[in-house]
Amino acid sequence: MPENQHLILPDGIFKIIFENSPGSLLVQADAPRFTIIAASDGYLSTTSTNRQQIVGKGFFEVFPDDAENPDDVTTARKIFTKVAQTGQKIDVPCYRYDVYNAESKTYEKRFWSCSNIPFTCNDKVTYILNTVVDITAEVNARQEAIESEHRLRLAAEATGFATFDWNLNEEKRYCSPQIAELFGHPPATVLTSTDIFNMVHPDDRPVVIDAFNEAANTGVFGYELRVIWPDGSLHWVCIKGKQIADGPRNCTRVLGTILDITESKRDEIRKNDFIAMASHELKTPLTSIKSYIQILAKKLADSNDSFVSNALAKANIQVNKMTDLIHGFLDLSKLESGKLQFKPELFDINQLITEIITEFNQTSSNHNLTFTPQGNLSVNADREKIGQVITNLLSNAIKYSNKGTSVDIKTRLTDSGAKVSITDRGIGIKPRDQKKLFQRFYRVENEKIRNVSGFGIGLYLAAEIIQCHKGKIGVESVEGEGSTFYFTLPA
Repeated sequence: MPENQHLILPDGIFKIIFENSPGSLLVQADAPRFTIIAASDGYLSTTSTNRQQIVGKGFFEVFPDDAENPDDVTTARKIFTKVAQTGQKIDVPCYRYDVYNAESKTYEKRFWSCSNIPFTCNDKVTYILNTVVDITAEVNARQEAIESEHRLRLAAEATGFATFDWNLNEEKRYCSPQIAELFGHPPATVLTSTDIFNMVHPDDRPVVIDAFNEAANTGVFGYELRVIWPDGSLHWVCIKGKQIADGPRNCTRVLGTILDITESKRDEIRKNDFIAMASHELKTPLTSIKSYIQILAKKLADSNDSFVSNALAKANIQVNKMTDLIHGFLDLSKLESGKLQFKPELFDINQLITEIITEFNQTSSNHNLTFTPQGNLSVNADREKIGQVITNLLSNAIKYSNKGTSVDIKTRLTDSGAKVSITDRGIGIKPRDQKKLFQRFYRVENEKIRNVSGFGIGLYLAAEIIQCHKGKIGVESVEGEGSTFYFTLPA
């Protein structure tokens, strides 16, 4: 074959190739008729037509113009006309053209994407190759995603949530309009992360830094803090979210929600103030009652009336329980208002435990308390507050185990510091309850302890005290066999 001779496909082969091409239609550029010359199988399937119906006919005889949108520049007539006049390829990324369904005798909503390529002869457009793709599924999916996002935004607005999504790599930051309002600005105000951080109360800024440092390990963050609005008013917000990283400590995206909790915080402050006031008011008459009981006990010490002696002893025990309860409420109100003070000092925790066990043995002889210390174990902490934690854990161990059983107290030095553990042979705790034990006012629902007194603040206070000392507290338990409560303190 000579080098300058080109290979020309026979008409039959070309026809086979064209008819098997995806979504192709060849029309003659004989405006305004635009006669259909050939159609591929894919085009016929997509448009629910056949060759007998369309080949040889004008395009708009088969696919009429959209009479409802005469000014639409994406209509086929205007596109074909422009291609024929300019000789330029024109793409239409998305347009709607409904297709008639012969079975249901209704028109089905369809969306398409098409390309129109001119073929010229002697500098004149003679044919236009129209290729179409049915993108109805993609358009519907995109529309559903938009509607889903819209519903989410409406729900967020209804509940008062603001949302944010910061892409740190691309420096793209999306914030819902509510964020500006939560920080005391008009909705259209654009706030940077620096603007928001500068509005955080100075005492709460370390909370933000600590939360993000912790999120570098856990991937999630959540905290409450105070913000100062431009008008000087103080407000509370709760921020929860997630960090996404592409490597160790390499955060690439931060997203989450912000909620105004000012009113609930004010209610909480009012409640704490009431508890503190009521507790203080109760302390004075309770102190007087305790003094009268002690005076009566001394005056009647020489009497042989066992009933009076037992009654006074039991009354004294109940007064002590009431006193401990009041102190607990006072500590709770101080803790939640940030007024609970700690006085750290270096002391031997083994000696402290020995003193507490001695006090328990003087008031209760129903359990066998055993202590296994490990050498001298000194910690730098608030001795009184740590004693309060140990007393609470030991009291619970006695309260929730049968008389005559043993309660074991152990101390040892670990990599994380001094560890104190208290083990009982009591009723044990279900796994679902173990996760909530240290929550405020949480009480385990169990028929066996229904008559055991308590308000669910002891373990909450214990956990908060240990956490304030940078320690950890936890529980290991098997229902029906007993529990081990433990805590660690930096040694």
